[in-house]
Amino acid sequence: MNRSEAREIAVRLCYEISSRECDAREVLEHLFDGDYYESLSPEDPLYESRPQDNHREYIEKLVMGVGEHSAELDGYVEKYSKGWRFSRISRTALAVIKTAMFEIMYMPEIPNGAAINEAVEIAKKYDEPETVAFVNGVLGSFVRDELSV
Repeated sequence: MNRSEAREIAVRLCYEISSRECDAREVLEHLFDGDYYESLSPEDPLYESRPQDNHREYIEKLVMGVGEHSAELDGYVEKYSKGWRFSRISRTALAVIKTAMFEIMYMPEIPNGAAINEAVEIAKKYDEPETVAFVNGVLGSFVRDELSV
């Protein structure tokens, strides 16, 4: 497993948590508990290899962080969603954006450009080109306006 795959798993978990409004810790424990993770691999190649400790810690940090800072991240998404009502943003795009924003704000070891590029690549797998461009635009504006103090 590489960091890109770990990031995509984190985005999926953030999507699941926001869709079902469930506890992040419980979702993480369920995913990594026993044979459940391995049972996913026949259906989805993303789960073919179990994350090593460093990737598991990364996934957990992202998922817990996005959960803990959800309201703050929603505020930034709303602020930079020019021309899009918050309710119009797909839950998938929202999970991608919030995960990248968390990395940018709270994980200084991740370069901003890498967080944005990875978010765009994940968005391409799940959303239409218009939404992918939206994800890129929101994150680019966020970095330019919030971090160029």
